[in-house]
Amino acid sequence: MKYVIETKNLVKRYKNRLAINKINMHVKKGSIYGFIGKNGAVKQLQCAQYLV
Repeated sequence: MKYVIETKNLVKRYKNRLAINKINMHVKKGSIYGFIGKNGAVKQLQCAQYLV
């Protein structure tokens, strides 16, 4: 299967703080995917990490 976004055990740290811990995600071509969560839940950081 070909994915437009695929992550395996994605981790992001800021010094000693763990912001993202082992996220696995697979988004198929043509799919609509969204992030839902409260304020300060690292949603924007997750999206930025996928674009790097």
